[in-house]
Amino acid sequence: MPTFIHHDLPKLERTDSNQVRLYKTPSGRAYPSITTITGLHSKQGILEWRKRVGEAEANRISSQASKRGTKVHGYCESYLRSELCEPDTFDSEIFGRIRPYLEKIDNIHALETPLYSDHLEVAGTVDCIAEYEGKLSVIDFKTSSKPKTRDHIHGYFMQTAAYAVAFEELTGIPVGRLVIIMGIDDNPTKIFVEKRDDWIDGFKSLRLEYKSKHGI
Repeated sequence: MPTFIHHDLPKLERTDSNQVRLYKTPSGRAYPSITTITGLHSKQGILEWRKRVGEAEANRISSQASKRGTKVHGYCESYLRSELCEPDTFDSEIFGRIRPYLEKIDNIHALETPLYSDHLEVAGTVDCIAEYEGKLSVIDFKTSSKPKTRDHIHGYFMQTAAYAVAFEELTGIPVGRLVIIMGIDDNPTKIFVEKRDDWIDGFKSLRLEYKSKHGI
């Protein structure tokens, strides 16, 4: 059973409109979500994919992936909180392959916790900030229908780097390590470990590009 370390972090108000997720900070500022920023360059690819496979099939695949990701996230959170969870048959296979890696997590500082950064002018909800194999890390739980390489998930690394900056800004505790735990259909779980400082500049560039296009 992992240990939880409490931080008195502010609550954020979240709104979703026009496909943009905004968080209102205690000072009243409205910031776009971190995933909105990292998804900046993926929209065109998604539109082309939807056109290629057809709207009905695209909606089916997207809905299935979203439900699976939400469920597996929930199972991981419940497991770390030592709460009872009973995964569905298919999802239980993915979760069962992820679970051994959850055993490597301890001293949890944040779990499904809203964070924001005035420096980056963004906000979002981090999956987990904890020690992974004894090193403080931002940990993100992902699911995929097929194996992905490091080159396919640069957005995940920039996303978790931004969470690391936001957490340090709010608590004064630096987090230099990023861990992606990816559950994959009918395949072993993949673990990616990166350094925050290798990815934060890329995120900052995306943030500037987003602001120049959308004004926020």
